[in-house]
Amino acid sequence: MSESTDGPRRVEGLTGVVRRGPFGAGSKSERMAIWIDTDDGSFVLRRKEGPTYGDPGLDRYVGRRVTCDGFILDHTLLAERIRMQPSR
Repeated sequence: MSESTDGPRRVEGLTGVVRRGPFGAGSKSERMAIWIDTDDGSFVLRRKEGPTYGDPGLDRYVGRRVTCDGFILDHTLLAERIRMQPSR
């Protein structure tokens, strides 16, 4: 998703693979982050109840396929619920 929206967009059942590494290459907000790659784009992954940066609660999802419910705001997925998918 490359366009910014005016407000948060509710998503349910958004599925993708969680990755860790540089995010936003070439932008002023480039940083190490945990993000989710989905069919709709890549989004920095945050837990609604977690810290803004450096959330150790997301470590267990790195490299795994997950399904999330929450809100997308710009390039961030603020997850209210994260469910790991069975390994294939």
